[in-house]
Order: sequence, then C-alpha cells, then structure tokens
Amino acid sequence: MGFNIGKDCSIHMHCSFDCAKNLIIGTNSVINSRCRLDNRGTISIGENVSVSQEVIILTADHDVDAADFAGRSIGVRIDDYVWIGTRATILAGVTVGKGALIAAGAMVTKDVIPYTIVAGVPAKVIKMRREDLTYDTKYRRLFQ
Repeated sequence: MGFNIGKDCSIHMHCSFDCAKNLIIGTNSVINSRCRLDNRGTISIGENVSVSQEVIILTADHDVDAADFAGRSIGVRIDDYVWIGTRATILAGVTVGKGALIAAGAMVTKDVIPYTIVAGVPAKVIKMRREDLTYDTKYRRLFQ
C-alpha cells in the first residue's frame, strides 16, 4: 500500500485507511484493531507508540471559511512513546509530543506538548507523565 512501516510494528485486524500512501510508522509501534487512519494527509507515527482500539486519526477536513466548502489535507505527527487510549480522536494538523498520553475518549483538537496526559472533549492537560520512558510496545495478538 505504499506505507513506510518500521521493524517489529503491528497493525491489527479491521483497521481502515483512506488511501494507499502517506503513512509512516516507526519501530515497535502498534495500531490496535478497528482504528481509522485518514491518511489523505500524511500520518507520521514515531517509535514505541501504542494506538489503542477504535482510535480515529483525521488528516482531512473542510475550510470553514471557504465559501465553496473546499477540502484540505493537513498531516498529523505523533512522536515517540505516545500512548493513545481507546476511542480517542485526533484532528487534522495536530502534533502529539514525545511521551504524551491521550486518555480514552479524548478529542484532541490542538497540539499536545511532550509528556503531558490529556483527557476530555476537547482534550485538556490533566497531569504530567514521567520523562524517563524506556519501554517498547512490540507485541502481537493471536489474531492481529
């Protein structure tokens, strides 16, 4: 599909992609089942990133100020050691900084600074995360 996927990554069953390009995933990262990755704009995912089930990452929208409802694509960047909880949504143009944690069900509408934990709709900082992260998220399920 023209994706650039690093060593020891896994993409689990029933994920959907909006096109056959514009996806970069670093080493040891995991995309769990039933995620939607709207990769019409580039989605760049770092190393040791855990994307939980049913996460939505959007890269395309419409310009609300355009009289003609013009579409646009704006990439999303997710840095190393990010953990994205179940059913979180990340909107177009967002950068999620290294080590950040997106709580389950959060709606991320703006950039998330490194090592913060965000939750809610819209997502807001609720806590800081430790900065000495060393884990890897390499794992496989029986049925991916």
